[in-house]
Amino acid sequence: MWCQRLAWLLRGRRGSAGRRWPWLPRGPGPVLAVPARCHPTAPASPCCAWQLHQDHLELRYGSTVMRLDFVWLRDHCRSASCYNAKTSQRSLDTASVDLAIQPQAVRVDETTLFLTWPDGHVTRYGLEWLARNSYEGQKQQVMHPRILWNAEIYQQAQVPSIDCRSFLETDEGLKEFLQNFLLYGIAFVENVPPTKEDTEILAKRISIIRETIYGRMWYFTSDFSRGDTAYTKLALDRHTDTTYFQEPCGIQVFHCLKHEGTGGRTLLVDGFHAAEQVLHQAPEHFELLAKVPLKHEYVENVGGCHNHMIGVGPVLNIYPWNNELYLIRYNNYDRAPGPACCGCCPPDDLFPFLQVLFVDNWRVLHGREAFTGYRQLCGCYLTRDDVLNTARLLGLQA
Repeated sequence: MWCQRLAWLLRGRRGSAGRRWPWLPRGPGPVLAVPARCHPTAPASPCCAWQLHQDHLELRYGSTVMRLDFVWLRDHCRSASCYNAKTSQRSLDTASVDLAIQPQAVRVDETTLFLTWPDGHVTRYGLEWLARNSYEGQKQQVMHPRILWNAEIYQQAQVPSIDCRSFLETDEGLKEFLQNFLLYGIAFVENVPPTKEDTEILAKRISIIRETIYGRMWYFTSDFSRGDTAYTKLALDRHTDTTYFQEPCGIQVFHCLKHEGTGGRTLLVDGFHAAEQVLHQAPEHFELLAKVPLKHEYVENVGGCHNHMIGVGPVLNIYPWNNELYLIRYNNYDRAPGPACCGCCPPDDLFPFLQVLFVDNWRVLHGREAFTGYRQLCGCYLTRDDVLNTARLLGLQA
């Protein structure tokens, strides 16, 4: 019964809109029949009109037309008996909501929707809150504002690196770093001492370090101590890491501690920018990359390291409610036998290491040129949730 009600709520949130990709032109939506009467509003408030149906309320607020199922409206009530404002958690038992519930009375003023239910309970919703949280409102929102880039765009932006001391000791420095990271998917911290310990201190400033099969802080040279091409001097084409995890690591930290040789330049590509190019030039390929799951596999039997990891998912992962791209999963080295799929060819964007580099592993593909000589790198993976939590606490949209 509880699952049935949850499915009902999700169906109400989906609405009837067809699937559209995020950058495709949107056609005209369905024409909404609204009452001829438009409720009077304050001069600065959008005009509001509404109409009752058998199982939902149609509400027009400004340019947003919302379909609000009665079950959804009852379940999301923010009254003191239904919602704990101190913990920001629901108190109402969703399973207790009648699936055939209808309001006995509906009233709308300049700012608020009032619903009176059969048991006399009154639910109040701010119209702005509904416009933000309704399915239709969220379709118009971008979860994570971004600046898509290639080499030319990034170089022209002249995104500054953040000094290590400012990053560690001030909220202003940390906020500027996170703002750059959220917009571009990469960010640099300069003047960091070349040690694993200092790199760890830097990483812990914004997140819990995620321990993986590679340990907590990884530290390596090109000695092939692990069964991975990264532990060689060979070139690495652009890829995302841990595609063979069920949930790929969200953030990567790289710090080149020493390099006595030539080559080894870092390659970075904004995968979201590349995906946009694919969408415009070959939308059928974009749709294929977003639908066909690929299997990635990591098999390791070197020394004392024995691992067999498998992850499955499409190359492009998209939020279903607004078709916003949020995750790229692609590593040709670890791609296992499975459905054939067209890959996207990202532009050749080259960047050197600049002290410590933070990379959004869900967005930016990285690689390197082949190199000679002795090179030491250290780094780690960070938990994405904690990085975004740190950004939100500093007032950023994340």
